[in-house]
Amino acid sequence: MSYVGGVAAEQLKSIVERIERLEQDKTNLANDIRDVYAEARGNGYDTKTLRTIIKLRKMDESDRSEQEELLDLYMHALGMTVEATEKVEAELVS
Repeated sequence: MSYVGGVAAEQLKSIVERIERLEQDKTNLANDIRDVYAEARGNGYDTKTLRTIIKLRKMDESDRSEQEELLDLYMHALGMTVEATEKVEAELVS
């Protein structure tokens, strides 16, 4: 093995080339994912909602439950729940 300045040149070259291949694979995967989202959008699905579902499915059940409870709490505090909306609408009608 040849050393240049105390560095194993062939080993370093191998590592760099592996990283470059993986970066290319990552780019290809990102393009494939983008294509699937485009297909979903073409079939009438909301991609923002799909991304949220993908994010939620990655979560542990307890983490997802905690996040849902906090979201519900915050929405309730801001009057953004269905019940709060119906109450405001009822008050506006009367």
